[in-house]
Amino acid sequence: SSGINAEYGDNEVYDEVDAREVFDLIREVRDPEHPHSLEELSVVRLDLISCSDSDSSVDVQFTPTIPHCSMATLIGLSLKVKLLRSLSSRFKVDVRITPGTHNTEDAINKQLSDKERVAAALENPHLLNMVNQCIYGL
Repeated sequence: SSGINAEYGDNEVYDEVDAREVFDLIREVRDPEHPHSLEELSVVRLDLISCSDSDSSVDVQFTPTIPHCSMATLIGLSLKVKLLRSLSSRFKVDVRITPGTHNTEDAINKQLSDKERVAAALENPHLLNMVNQCIYGL
């Protein structure tokens, strides 16, 4: 093996990630019902993101615009997919609703933390299209 690779490693694996970088990745994700970014609607905020590069963990809390927001699961899924696509696979990405801000936050958080349910959701072409619209503004 090359001495350079052994010494410096793969940039993706060793690129340190902090909360600001995570925020910059998700701030422009669009709300599915409004022509605004999640940052503009205060759904995502820098102070609700924690990140540990050494533990390879990212934790994002998001705040739906209303306590009965029907799009909360889609928003959470869009945030999770954006981060999974953008960050190194070494990161464990948790996306949750800010405590006390949604009527069914426990059920939604359970869905978002279940890898199989997330994978199954992304196999649905209609849902995947909606996620991509939120992420890429298509």
